[in-house]
Amino acid sequence: MSQIHAAPMPPQAVLDLMLDPVSRCFDAESARKLLDLRLDPAVQERVSELASKANEGQLTDAERTEYEAYINTDDFISILKLKARRYLSAHDPS
Repeated sequence: MSQIHAAPMPPQAVLDLMLDPVSRCFDAESARKLLDLRLDPAVQERVSELASKANEGQLTDAERTEYEAYINTDDFISILKLKARRYLSAHDPS
């Protein structure tokens, strides 16, 4: 049965909860492929550039929006990868 939370949940917890059904679609091969995903070097370079500007307080509004999108997407992928690791540790002892 589903649980209803009376108190607000942090965004990461909401994302984790929402992605739980997705993790039930894993098999060993798809979980390993997800864990092997790597960021394109050009994208990584752009994220690093935006991170530097953010640390210096020099992001434009458009850059801030772009940077936040990268961060949110990274959170999404990180949670999926965590679920893939959990799947493999429970179902694929190799």
